[in-house]
Amino acid sequence: MEPHLVTDERLRRVLDDLIRREPLFHRPEFGTTRADFAAMTASDFWETGASEQRYDRAYVLDALEERHQDPPVEEWETSEFSCRELAADVYLLTYTLVLDGRMSRRATIWQQDPDGWKVVYHQGTVVQGS
Repeated sequence: MEPHLVTDERLRRVLDDLIRREPLFHRPEFGTTRADFAAMTASDFWETGASEQRYDRAYVLDALEERHQDPPVEEWETSEFSCRELAADVYLLTYTLVLDGRMSRRATIWQQDPDGWKVVYHQGTVVQGS
């Protein structure tokens, strides 16, 4: 029943670049300020959260700004990364995240543009509680 997710070898560099950026918004080396998060998201970015709610870019930026005023100590582990090219310079990255004991499947659509990688869409689906 599980899909066989294999990344095409020609996408190895893309996969490696994107693995370094996930889990999304949890990598301090890519920034911790609202401006940093705004720079890494497309202007029409949105996400579907584990809560099953949809959130626009402004809401996500507000939440990230608030979270990073007193950054939480988090324990996380990622695995099962797979990358698929959707269109020229647009990629779907999927993976599994265990964050503070809660497992979720993640999907992020990334676009590479002259300014670097931009997140277009993100979704997390809880598959196991803490």
